[in-house]
Amino acid sequence: MTSLEKILYVEDDQDIREISSIALQDIGGFNLKICESGAKALEEVDDFLPQLILLDVMMPGMDGPTTLEALRNQGSVSSATVVVFMTAKVHSEDLQRYREIGVNHVISKPFDPMTLADKIREIWSKHHG
Repeated sequence: MTSLEKILYVEDDQDIREISSIALQDIGGFNLKICESGAKALEEVDDFLPQLILLDVMMPGMDGPTTLEALRNQGSVSSATVVVFMTAKVHSEDLQRYREIGVNHVISKPFDPMTLADKIREIWSKHHG
């Protein structure tokens, strides 16, 4: 099994970005590319080539689903790229819509920063085990 090393993380909230950065880089040991918007993710993704994309759903400008569609249209996301949404919107109809657009997993907010890296590894193993 390929180990997960590179994560593209797209989140507009600075406080959540900082907490997640500590959880994923410092605690989890991942190589993390952090983008504050979908537009920035589109600029950075081809140079970074992430194995997993962690996307906030509700962002100004381009939301998570729109960003994912743009990344796919740009050819930056392969079928092997695991896509995880982070959101407070976890109603069953929302989850169904996310599955329909090819999201592999949803992590609900608020999340536990101490277990976030392990959760991401668990999701990765499920899709690459």
